[in-house]
Amino acid sequence: MKKFWNWKSRTVTNQETKETSLERTLFLNGTIAEESWFDDDVTPQLFKDELNSGDGDITVWINSPGGDCVAAAQIYNMLMDYKGNVTVKIDGIAASAASVIAMAGTKVLVSPVSMLMIHNPATVAFGDTTEMQKAISMLDEVKESIINAYEIKTGMSRAKLSRLMDAETWMDANSAVEMGFADELMKRSGETEDIEVPTVHNVYSRTAVTNHLMDKISAKCRIEKKDMTTADSLMERLDLIKNWR
Repeated sequence: MKKFWNWKSRTVTNQETKETSLERTLFLNGTIAEESWFDDDVTPQLFKDELNSGDGDITVWINSPGGDCVAAAQIYNMLMDYKGNVTVKIDGIAASAASVIAMAGTKVLVSPVSMLMIHNPATVAFGDTTEMQKAISMLDEVKESIINAYEIKTGMSRAKLSRLMDAETWMDANSAVEMGFADELMKRSGETEDIEVPTVHNVYSRTAVTNHLMDKISAKCRIEKKDMTTADSLMERLDLIKNWR
């Protein structure tokens, strides 16, 4: 079993009180569970044991394109159930299933150069129409469960979240904060003053871009009117040819 997570711990000392505490950091890198956690009792329990092996607040760094939605759901639940504060930091990408895990953070911070992506769940199905209908129904239910996590974090309506997932929506850091998927941008270590960040927001919708591209192709392929070579004249010639057959 290839672990996609890694824990690091260090002892930190409060300079004022001189008290020491254990700072624990969880790194989630790469695909979330290369093998499905479905019907797997060992891997989820291993993750849970490591999570609960200590106490206090934890930091979770995420850089993942997503993966198994069952694993993501269980990790989300474990982090939500954790007694301490969970600070999520997205330093690269939190896409698909990884974006669900990010929603478990007590606070979600995003790097100014990070991305967050949400979309509809997908699966592979085999069988007759009954099996296909079961698969569609299952995907609908999975989508509703994912929307639950997004709704709790963002406060956005389920209908709007559903549309964003339909469109496969990519958000830059500012957009993620503006839409409620994240709380604030990350700052440099030790920086206390608020810094002014660019107000440029980017929300990329695959559907919108595809439609825009098709419009451009359609415009390029449209026959422009010229002296005797218009679309109407071509149709007239075709009709004439058909009449002489």
